[in-house]
Amino acid sequence: MKSIVLETRRFILLEWDGRDLSELKSFLQDEEVMWAYDKSFTDQDCQNWLDWNMNSYRADGFGLWKIINKETSEVVGECGITMQTVEGENYPEIGYHLKKEHWNKGIATEVARAVRDYAFKELNLEELIIISRDINLPSMNIAIKSGFTIKKRFLKNDSIPHFMFYLKKIGM
Repeated sequence: MKSIVLETRRFILLEWDGRDLSELKSFLQDEEVMWAYDKSFTDQDCQNWLDWNMNSYRADGFGLWKIINKETSEVVGECGITMQTVEGENYPEIGYHLKKEHWNKGIATEVARAVRDYAFKELNLEELIIISRDINLPSMNIAIKSGFTIKKRFLKNDSIPHFMFYLKKIGM
């Protein structure tokens, strides 16, 4: 087993590896999970997503990590940090996706908060963002519960309205 990136009361977060494509497909190809993207992912999209994360681990020292339930060893989704560009500026962003059977159980908030703390304390990042579709209330609630506030509304890909939630490191 790969070394644990971080741990919460109920979950461990590990890097994705080349053997994890089917786990990623189980939620990235689910239209309900990916509704905010306007489409679920193709097989090639999923492979590209996996490759992107594995490259991010090497290039940035972080990426999206698989979330594993400590009790059942089930992969329930992913959460982590990726570099994102918003209106020409680069920011480290906390992102998350969960399998739909694990929605509304506090999982995303628990792991997003742990990733936030890890980013500030261990990675010594000075700021973080969360990007959410302007109609994705569950995602916006996770951002708010994790201490983020709306900094701006912008058009992603020149057409899709999103909010950028922002949090600056303070006294850690």
